[in-house]
Amino acid sequence: MSSNLLAGIARVAIDGVTRQLEGGAKYSVSTVKREELVGPDGFHGWKETPVAPSISMSLRDAGDMTVADFNAIRNSTIVLELANGKIVTGRNMGATDVQEVDTEDAKFELVFKGPQVTEQTVSVS
Repeated sequence: MSSNLLAGIARVAIDGVTRQLEGGAKYSVSTVKREELVGPDGFHGWKETPVAPSISMSLRDAGDMTVADFNAIRNSTIVLELANGKIVTGRNMGATDVQEVDTEDAKFELVFKGPQVTEQTVSVS
């Protein structure tokens, strides 16, 4: 029997260390941005530019870590385990944004980008 759980619960590990997700996580496996090329006479075609796949999240600033360590990340493996059973993995990822901690809720945003983010799906029966 299949589970109807599709969203909500998630886990994240950065270089094998599980971290506390404060809120949701997002990921993009896209490698190109596609834009239409249009002139006064109508549609001409497409323009494609490369983009880096990404994984982003909001983490809790737990007492067992330093936020500065995340700013130094350049070659890490990020693994998201989603409620629906899917595993999302980013390899050779680097932290791209400046991390700023909101002390009221002990949270901060992280954005990782790199050459590849993959999805491992589960079979639904």
